Amino acid sequence: MAGQTDNRAPYARIAAHYTELIASGELQPGSLLPSIKNLAEEWKVSTATAEKALRKLRNEGLVRGIHGIGTEVLDRPAPMSSGSQRQDRGRRTGSSWGQGERSDSHQAALVPAPAEVAQALDIEPGSDVVRRSRVYRDRHGIVAHSTSWIPARYGKLIPQLAASERLTGGTSLQLIAQATGNPISHRIDTASARLLTPEYARLLELDLEDLPTEPVVVMTAQFVDSEGNIVEYGVDLGGPGRTWRTESEVAA
Repeated sequence: MAGQTDNRAPYARIAAHYTELIASGELQPGSLLPSIKNLAEEWKVSTATAEKALRKLRNEGLVRGIHGIGTEVLDRPAPMSSGSQRQDRGRRTGSSWGQGERSDSHQAALVPAPAEVAQALDIEPGSDVVRRSRVYRDRHGIVAHSTSWIPARYGKLIPQLAASERLTGGTSLQLIAQATGNPISHRIDTASARLLTPEYARLLELDLEDLPTEPVVVMTAQFVDSEGNIVEYGVDLGGPGRTWRTESEVAA
C-alpha cells in the first residue's frame, strides 16, 4: 500500500500477505504455510494472532488444515470483485486490480447508449456514452469482463476516458471527481446469476461449442456524485466458476 499507512489489524495484514502469495502463484497448491509458532516469530505477534490469520485464510477457502502436517494451500479460483469493491481498492491502493490479477484488452469508444445503460445513467436511449471495457485475469484465467459506461460529457472533459488504453493518474471515478470537483458520494449495487448467452461467451472468450451449463455472476454498480449526478454505470461479468464474496465486521 505505497504511500499509505496500513491500518489493518495484524492478523489481517498477515492473511493479506499470504493471500497475495497464493493469488500470484508464488505459493503453489500443495505448499505448506509456516506453523503458528513460526508465523508468530516472523511477524512478531502472539500465537493467537497467528492462528487468527490462518483461520481467516481457511474461511476464505484458500488453505486447509491437515492434522499432524500443517496448513496446505488449495487450488481454487479467487472470487470476482464488484465495481464497488474495485472502487474501494482503487481508493486504498491506486489500482483496481485484485491480488494476483492483471488486466488487458482495454478498449474504449463513443457509442449510442443501449436501453439498459440509458436507464441506469438516467439519459435518453441512444445518447452518446463512453464505453470502456477490460478483462481481469489471474493464473486461473478470466476473473471478469468489466465494462464502464460513462456519459459523453465526461469524455469531453477527460479525453483519455475515450482512449483504448489503461488510464493513468487514477481510476475513471477518481479522474471524474478531480475534474468536476464533485466526489463520489454513494453507489447502488446489484448482483444476479444469469445463464450464459452467446454475447457473454464471446466476452469471456469461451468456446461456443462447449459452453459451461452453470450460470455466471453479473454485478452492476451505479456511481453517484455529491451533486446527484450518475457519473458511471459498471457491469462486471464473472468468469465461469467464479463466485462473489464480501466480508464486513459485525458489531457485538
